[in-house]
Amino acid sequence: MFGAFMALLSMTSCNNGNSNENVTSTSSFDEVLTSRRSVRNYDASKKITEAEVRDLIKAAQEAPSWANQQPTKYYVAISEEKLAAVQDMVGGNKERIKNAPVLIVSTFERGKSGFFQGNQTNEVGDGWGAYDNGLSNCYLILKARAMGFDTLIMGMREADKLRELFTIPENETIMAVIALGYRAEEPNRPERKNLDEIVKFF
Repeated sequence: MFGAFMALLSMTSCNNGNSNENVTSTSSFDEVLTSRRSVRNYDASKKITEAEVRDLIKAAQEAPSWANQQPTKYYVAISEEKLAAVQDMVGGNKERIKNAPVLIVSTFERGKSGFFQGNQTNEVGDGWGAYDNGLSNCYLILKARAMGFDTLIMGMREADKLRELFTIPENETIMAVIALGYRAEEPNRPERKNLDEIVKFF
């Protein structure tokens, strides 16, 4: 897995002329981790191309998944019409992401991860699909940061309206909407818990 993360860092240049002083093509993996933030204010003057979004999705495909089922799917709003529609479906986050040039709906196919020959493998069941979706999204947002972009993963979303807007199949669970763009200001870093609060060694 570490090798895949390092591969993310080898593809860090943006081809649309935008830049971010905090991340460069020589940034270390730790710098990508520590500079990533949940950004709630985007620079309206900077855009992201379809080709760059494709690079992000390709990076997300490198994420591990149950038996390589790759259950995660992405639906990308990049046109003005679709962006405006999705902005109305993210609740109180609408104003926070109004200048983001890309909004990505993340889903997973049920009945794949956590199943063998159609039978649930353990008590987690389709929770493994959500787990795999989270791993894919993690790769996506880290690749985004390595390219100088910023993101916000939003759980507040109107799933039924998103399903209709993008014709998302009924066998897919809609997990999140991910805003993608450039930070308009430097966000704060919330404090992390003391390490001993989250780990026990035996």
